[in-house]
Amino acid sequence: MDKALQSEQPTAQPTAGAHKLDWRKKMSDNVAYGLLVYTGLQIFVTMHEIQGTSASILPLFVLVVLVAAIIPLFRNFERRWEHLTDEQAHNPGFKAAFRRDQVRVWLLAAVLPFVITGLFRLLSVLF
Repeated sequence: MDKALQSEQPTAQPTAGAHKLDWRKKMSDNVAYGLLVYTGLQIFVTMHEIQGTSASILPLFVLVVLVAAIIPLFRNFERRWEHLTDEQAHNPGFKAAFRRDQVRVWLLAAVLPFVITGLFRLLSVLF
């Protein structure tokens, strides 16, 4: 990712009156909103799991672990974009790389709570 960001050269400069885009800020916003969505979904999925089982502590454990574990993963997306220079941060040539990371953030936020809670449920059934 870093190589892809560094290899792209500025292709166009925004006009004087145009809104200056900043890929660093945009990725930071996506990560923050993605974490909110992830946490909300994880709570919803875990609470649904708690209601469907007996007095097992496993769903609560899953909730705590997954909310804590996802933060460093999402932070890695944000960290890659923090190192852009001011010129790179406003370069429209980075749109494809940004969209790729944006899709990854939102896929993780939307799918991971269901996948991991399902895996823990499978483990609780097996053991």
